[in-house]
Amino acid sequence: MTSVSVIAAGRSRRTWLGMAAGLVILIGAATMWGPALFRAGDGREGVDPVARFLLAVAVILFVCHMFGALLRRWKQPPVLGEILGGLVLGPSALGLVWPGAQDWLFPADVLESLDKAAQLGLIVFMFLLGCELRTDNIGSKRTVGAAVLGGMGLPFAAGVGIALAAQPMLASGSASRTAYVLFFGLALSITALPVLARILVDLGIDRSRLGAMSLSCAAIGDGVAWTVLTVILAATGLSGTGDIATTAGLAVALVLVTFLCVRPALVALVRRMRSEQLLLAVLAVGAIGFAALTQVIGLHPVIGAFLFGAAVPRDSAVVERISTQLQGFTIAILLPLFFAGVGLGTSVGLLGADAGHWLLLAGILLAATVTKFVGAGGAARLTGMPARQAIQLGTLMNCRGVTELVIATIGLQYGLINQLGFTILVLVAVITTAATGPLMRVFTRHDPVLADGLLPGHEPARTS
Repeated sequence: MTSVSVIAAGRSRRTWLGMAAGLVILIGAATMWGPALFRAGDGREGVDPVARFLLAVAVILFVCHMFGALLRRWKQPPVLGEILGGLVLGPSALGLVWPGAQDWLFPADVLESLDKAAQLGLIVFMFLLGCELRTDNIGSKRTVGAAVLGGMGLPFAAGVGIALAAQPMLASGSASRTAYVLFFGLALSITALPVLARILVDLGIDRSRLGAMSLSCAAIGDGVAWTVLTVILAATGLSGTGDIATTAGLAVALVLVTFLCVRPALVALVRRMRSEQLLLAVLAVGAIGFAALTQVIGLHPVIGAFLFGAAVPRDSAVVERISTQLQGFTIAILLPLFFAGVGLGTSVGLLGADAGHWLLLAGILLAATVTKFVGAGGAARLTGMPARQAIQLGTLMNCRGVTELVIATIGLQYGLINQLGFTILVLVAVITTAATGPLMRVFTRHDPVLADGLLPGHEPARTS
């Protein structure tokens, strides 16, 4: 054995001994002082609220990223694992197996704090999604337009029909019938742009014409979806001014001011500001300020963040670097808190032993999948797209991911759906997202067109 090997073996032995000693000390300390430190109760005997909140955050991040890493090994987008991690912490798993642990880890005050942190993460995420909204490089506009119309119109019609037929099971008692029906139709017509972008990268087709076209369809669909949601929320009059006409007028005024005044100002600001740190602060303040403004006028704050992001100038290296900085922290730290909130509000147990509930889930899942596939793929085929690529496009458009979770959460917050409806929409989002990657691997395995990557004369699509 060489001297280097001896030294390495000695270091390894000391490392293991140190770890063993530290573990013994930790167990001893936990045995002696742990019960007093973590004794349930209020006042001086209870756990410090800040410590409990930080512990809950640590648990959420650990579980979500552990599942994300596991799903990555199974060739699924990590965000799907993070969503599953949030579900595991909720009543569907932890609350079912160990309800005392869930109650201790997520008491009411911690849930309230987590919800506020999750809202901040969601606002920043939607701002970034607005920044990625591009309609300047969509390839065949006729095909993209037809795919968006068919891929949103057919699922929307199916969702409206299901909502009408299953209103006693899905709607909350306080929901306006019209708003509830329109909302449920919208919820089935969603495609998740950021998760779709990640799937395309994993498949190696993000620079293909199909990849660019699917991203364009998803981006335009996102813009349409948030516009429709804005109209629905304005029509409910559930928050803000309480007057529908006032809310609608303020919303229209905000959109006009954004694109007539704010957008030109941001273009000039990006060109002239030398400090990236200061520009990051300005954009963050703008996104959060717009979110607060839309909340005040009666719309959801994510709509304001998305609107401000859509006004940020494109093709700027500075904005690209700032977006990358914000993405890292938002996706790694803040977004898992939102997933945990979704998981804590989702209970598969609501389906129970009632065969009607399970049939309803199966029917909604089937309708959402088939109508999106036929609507997007069939419309693209009618415009001349080859049959194989039309099938691939219809499959990609079925990825609902995070966007569906956001929409479902908004519906629950505004009383448009009940807890069962929310749970079903969450499960539809998870299942359709999980199926997209494997199905696309089957459909692209022997496709010579996609194997060539970026086609001549086509620019690469931007991903989130």
